[in-house]
Amino acid sequence: MSPKRSGMTDGMGRFSALLLVLAFALSGWKILGRAPAANFASLPPQVAMPAGIPADAPKVTSANSTQQLSPDGRFRFDAGFVSSAPGQAVHAASLVELRDGRLRAVWFSGSREGAGDVAVRTAVMDAATLRWGAESTLFDRQKTQHGLWRYVKKLGNPVIARAPDGSLGLWMVNVSLGGWAGSAITWSRSTDEGLSWSEPRRLVTSPFLNISTLVKGAPVVYQNGEIGLPVYHEFVTKFAEVLRISSEGQVIDKVRIPGSQTSLQPVLLVAGPEQAQVYMRSGNAQALMASATGDAGKSWSEAAPTTWPNPDSALAGVVSRSGTQWLALNPAPRNRETLALLSASTGGSFDGMQPWIVEKSPTPQARLSTGDYERILSGELRARGASETQTQAYVASAKRQLCGADSCSQEFSYPYLLQSRDGYIHLVYTWHRTRIKHVRFDPLQHVPAAPAVSPHASAPH
Repeated sequence: MSPKRSGMTDGMGRFSALLLVLAFALSGWKILGRAPAANFASLPPQVAMPAGIPADAPKVTSANSTQQLSPDGRFRFDAGFVSSAPGQAVHAASLVELRDGRLRAVWFSGSREGAGDVAVRTAVMDAATLRWGAESTLFDRQKTQHGLWRYVKKLGNPVIARAPDGSLGLWMVNVSLGGWAGSAITWSRSTDEGLSWSEPRRLVTSPFLNISTLVKGAPVVYQNGEIGLPVYHEFVTKFAEVLRISSEGQVIDKVRIPGSQTSLQPVLLVAGPEQAQVYMRSGNAQALMASATGDAGKSWSEAAPTTWPNPDSALAGVVSRSGTQWLALNPAPRNRETLALLSASTGGSFDGMQPWIVEKSPTPQARLSTGDYERILSGELRARGASETQTQAYVASAKRQLCGADSCSQEFSYPYLLQSRDGYIHLVYTWHRTRIKHVRFDPLQHVPAAPAVSPHASAPH
């Protein structure tokens, strides 16, 4: 190598090192200069009650209500399907209440999870009739690429919520290179209740690469109008964080949950101005993990296992206006064939609580024959209005994802919870990977005493 070229190489190396030092110095300056976190707001915007309506106001049953008894006989609920496109793989739904009392759901849909044709879809439910309207596309790969000015390989996990300023925010996962470990979060805003959306923007969570940040859980708000967004990482190791985001959509700060290695998809439940709990999916299919804060999220306790097993599956949570905490989860150690609700007092523990079973397999811990699986799915689809052609397409999609050569597993997964201002709690979840299902129940209804905790809720061994 010539002396001239060697000198140029050395000069470029010194220049690169100087830029790196300056970048670290700038990051440190920003960290030292950031404003401290405010306290948590007591209620998220989407569940704020109109003036004069008490939290325990009687519920008005819809004229279209077709309430059914839960499999364990403990409560009654309304149920129906949200998504309507036959033959698609659907997953990861979330909900927001609109100003007129309707609900808007979002989820991702495509030929399979991670496929290039996956799009973020939406539908709106009429609160009076409980009927969901036709679904439509909010974002697909092409629209997201155009807004970001970068290649987008696939989309996933959309989360919708009302921001403190009254607008709707949508956070969604997108990947440009590699698998989910290479994800980033894209966000958009709507000022007309979700009819139109701003150009998508990348949420900058790191000055270096800005990859491996994913979202699934509902955001919380702070008293100063900032947003707390629970996120997680999957690159090299898994861990959970809470991002503090300004009203302009910029990340102000982030705090990692200590000891959350192998944990992901955190759910944040606010118990008071400075108190909150985080519950996390176990990435190694062990126990549901938990952490707590007593200083509004400036620091968190070491993550520790609860007594509830977790089959490496997502959960959801909400705190009702009456102060009750709710979790939705798969309460079994090995599969997602049972979906249940747990309730506890504000800031309390879910350990040992009797579950409310929302949906479960008729043959727990045993796969169904392909014929039995087809009959079970077809029966419910037809009962809820699907035509024969639609039923065949839905069943074919479920079999493609959940069946082997001669047997199938049932799946009720990826829940999301929301309390609407009329007091009902709404649950949406993935039904056999082929439809998004909606359940509405009154959290104040009388629950009959149960003789014992479900055997699926035993502590992991």
